[in-house]
Amino acid sequence: MASITIRNLDDEVKTRLRVRAAMNERSMEEEARLILRDAVGRKPGVQNLAAAIRARIAPLGGADLELPPRGPDRAPPAFG
Repeated sequence: MASITIRNLDDEVKTRLRVRAAMNERSMEEEARLILRDAVGRKPGVQNLAAAIRARIAPLGGADLELPPRGPDRAPPAFG
């Protein structure tokens, strides 16, 4: 297994990591390993279906559609 050293870590980040590790009953080292494993283990996924579709078809250009004119609404039915 490999090991790394993280330099210039903010004191606030270290404190939050220590607190998070204590809350999860783990060492800071184990907590950092789990956080890193989770962060790099995630595959970039689609967050929003509409955004994914838009990104897929955006290079094709847009379409200007002519909308039909709106007319007056029908009268509501009379029950009686």
